[in-house]
Amino acid sequence: MNRLDAKGRAQILHLLCEGNSIRAVTRLTGASKNTVTKLMIDAGRACDDYHHWKVHGLQSKRVQVDEIWSFVYSKQANAPKTKNQVKGRGDCWTWTAIDADSKFLISYYVGTRDGESAFFFLSDLKSRLAGRVQLTSDGHNAYYRAVADSFGEKEVDYAQLVKLYGSPKEGAPGSAERRYSPAVCTGAKPFAVFGKPERRHVSTSYAERQNLNLRMHNRRFTRLTNAFSKKLENHYWAIALFTFYYNFVRIHKTLRVTPAMAAGVTDKLWEMSDMVQMLEAFEAKQIEAKRNHALEPAGAWE
Repeated sequence: MNRLDAKGRAQILHLLCEGNSIRAVTRLTGASKNTVTKLMIDAGRACDDYHHWKVHGLQSKRVQVDEIWSFVYSKQANAPKTKNQVKGRGDCWTWTAIDADSKFLISYYVGTRDGESAFFFLSDLKSRLAGRVQLTSDGHNAYYRAVADSFGEKEVDYAQLVKLYGSPKEGAPGSAERRYSPAVCTGAKPFAVFGKPERRHVSTSYAERQNLNLRMHNRRFTRLTNAFSKKLENHYWAIALFTFYYNFVRIHKTLRVTPAMAAGVTDKLWEMSDMVQMLEAFEAKQIEAKRNHALEPAGAWE
């Protein structure tokens, strides 16, 4: 079987990370759909593994969290109507945590929008931080108990920014203008929940801007298209790939360095060729782990 060279892999991964769909990448590069999909999965696994081992002990002071909606295979209302009932189909929520200073995407979690997913997400976030932080979220009810259980009420300065919305003024009820128009934000109220959060830092603006980055750089999140994910696993690997690209490769226009450099996670500017080298190192560790009958290449990046 012919294998893509490092340059070809870097080109495909770069196109995927810049918001192109898998079929668009096949047209641009001439590679088959299966080749592009397999490379995306392999790279996503490598990126997720690297993030797992390397992103720890962050000296973050202000962290914002949010969740973004998407769906897998079909929207939730249509999921029961599908021929083959497979777990993971329907509405899907991606939880993200961003450092407000370095803009580093600290943690991500794919699941539902309930308290259990919130707890798993915030527990992962807590494990990557070195000290006390000021945490800000929106008014979603699941956050309150999840923050208390994962961080502890006395170990975090936690505030919620509750936004008030009204219906769009344009268009008649049920019309297309109202159906596809976002609700109008009429105001926002900050509330201190745990600790002593500074009022001037109670904001979710960076987390919401990060949601836009995710929609712009990952074709699976683009609304009103047929580029949505068909499998939950592939959806997760695509998010892991984007997260690595955003943190280590893409230069932040305001910071003029990558978020990983600003957060002190790395001291160099990564190129797509470096991502491919990381992928090749991960693949080599996987082969070695299989030979040794190990479940996973523990400590691969230590």
